[in-house]
Amino acid sequence: MSTDLEFPAITPALARPQTPPGPGLVRRGLLALTLAFGLGALPTVQAQTPQTQLQHTRLQAGMHLIDAQVALTPEQRSIGLMWRAELAQNEGMLFVFERAATQCFWMKNTLLPLTAAFVTDDGVIVNLADMQPGSETSHCSAKPVRFVLEMQQGWFARRGIVAGYKLGGAPFQPPRQP
Repeated sequence: MSTDLEFPAITPALARPQTPPGPGLVRRGLLALTLAFGLGALPTVQAQTPQTQLQHTRLQAGMHLIDAQVALTPEQRSIGLMWRAELAQNEGMLFVFERAATQCFWMKNTLLPLTAAFVTDDGVIVNLADMQPGSETSHCSAKPVRFVLEMQQGWFARRGIVAGYKLGGAPFQPPRQP
């Protein structure tokens, strides 16, 4: 397990748009769908495969250790914990975004009930959101954050971890000075 991860600058992918797409974007999307299905392209089984080979980092919540897979790229973040049938007791996924922004998550194609902790750069939990499997309801951070930690639903509550609690680990450390 690697805990010496670099957290590079990346572009947010899971934040749902707060405004509807413009007509040009809708037309391009419809054209792409028409072409895909017109040419006989069908969704692949690979699209329904959970990602389990991401890098890991160790986080701390007081005396509790968390083994977090790290979703760094737009593709990794867009898949997240979709299609996962189980998580180990202290396993979760840390979503890392390029810059702090209002981050919104939903549970489409996610089989497990999860709790999302929206976390600031220094590891402070801004708010927590319980999310139901398959739901397309948006759950958003109460203020701009760069990190979102998803754990099994109830994991934080059973340990008395609430908004304002500070998590530890490499992602929440200040950048190293040369």
